[in-house]
Amino acid sequence: MKTIGLIGGMSWESTVTYYQIINETVKVHLGGLHSAKILLYSVDFDEIERCQSSGDWNKAAALLADSAQRLERGGADFLVICTNTMHKLVPQIQQVINIPVLHIAEVTADELVEHNIRKVGLLGTKYTMTQDFYKNKLMERGIDIIVPDGKDINIVNNIIYNELCCGLISQTSKAKYLEIISKLQKCGAEAIILGCTEIGLLIKQEDISLPVFDTTLIHAQKAAMLAIEKIVS
Repeated sequence: MKTIGLIGGMSWESTVTYYQIINETVKVHLGGLHSAKILLYSVDFDEIERCQSSGDWNKAAALLADSAQRLERGGADFLVICTNTMHKLVPQIQQVINIPVLHIAEVTADELVEHNIRKVGLLGTKYTMTQDFYKNKLMERGIDIIVPDGKDINIVNNIIYNELCCGLISQTSKAKYLEIISKLQKCGAEAIILGCTEIGLLIKQEDISLPVFDTTLIHAQKAAMLAIEKIVS
């Protein structure tokens, strides 16, 4: 079994979900008392968020690169960054390590293509929704992306940082998300990407009629399968 290196804490609320899903997936496929071999480096999210909001992506890259190097030295065979937004920094991180990073947008694109989804609504932080680092990975696979308008982008982003990352689940905020999702559906979205690892704490498949692609679930399951692929092949 390969050892998974998790860079977590962004936020720790969703890192808990990663740990749970990875171990549940390993148990399903290997049975018995099997669990995943995991190394976790959990950052202080306040420090990361300050970098994000100030636009100091170089400092953020240095912090995550240090985390990645620590995990590699600890024996990780590959890395999983437990957040969508910070995949913006994968090129900088990959430069300083010799183990691969399992990219959340790439494995999500794999799932969309497998399900013949060609036009998708994307929810996430304002960085994920407005910048190209994430959307380009999908467009390279022939997937068209719809994002909310400016006002709705701010609503989605504020709920993520002010509520979900703090463990607050609000039915009022859920209703706002569902309204935004309805708008994306009217614009032609065939499915919805929960492109922030916390959104799955608020929105579930049973809440909407469109197919939901929860990036936390996809990423964690792919990580587990990569870790045990030779065992189950």
